[in-house]
Amino acid sequence: MLQGSTAAPIVVIGPMGAGKSSVGRRVAKALGVPFTDTDRVIVREHGPLPQFFAEHGEPAFRELEAAAVRQAVLTGGVVSVGGGAVMHPDTRAAMAGAHVVLLTVTAEAVAARIVGSDRPLIAAGGITAWQRILDERADTYAELAHAVFDTSRRPMSRVAEDIVAWVRSTPGSDAEPTPAAPGTATPGPAAPRTAAPGTATPGPAAPSPAAPTSDEGAP
Repeated sequence: MLQGSTAAPIVVIGPMGAGKSSVGRRVAKALGVPFTDTDRVIVREHGPLPQFFAEHGEPAFRELEAAAVRQAVLTGGVVSVGGGAVMHPDTRAAMAGAHVVLLTVTAEAVAARIVGSDRPLIAAGGITAWQRILDERADTYAELAHAVFDTSRRPMSRVAEDIVAWVRSTPGSDAEPTPAAPGTATPGPAAPRTAAPGTATPGPAAPSPAAPTSDEGAP
């Protein structure tokens, strides 16, 4: 079981609108560990993300984001990161030794969640931009993930319960990531990524109820 300051942190990754903050917060509460939303940390210290993107550009944001992720991982517990955080090499390095959980969601399900979003990279392009960005990041998500949980059709609370069950079944949480629980994939370029027990892999789905759009601001 992951508990205490010596346990390996859990980093939640995935595309915009997948529910990373909503799920991460619930997982942290269930495990009794700290929760950090790196987007919120950046907003608190540097102001609204759309404004920062407009004034400083994406590369400057990714540098700040990498530093925020590094500090959050050192703090421990559960860390939710922005959708594009994994594309920066310093962020990926900061995640070494953590248990990485990938949340997936279909375009159909996420459409209602991002309506009216001010996320800088999809504000103008909507679901088309979302899909293009996901396609660009999908291989990196898959390479990093130790377990995959789909949020398209299920309440965030149920997804969080599944993650907590996976975490508690994962032995040796103090150092390097351990093999994933049965039904999940271990990292590696040749390993196919499969969903954890009780979840569904992405596929055609009816739109699900919108998740709180305030949870995840960074693209």
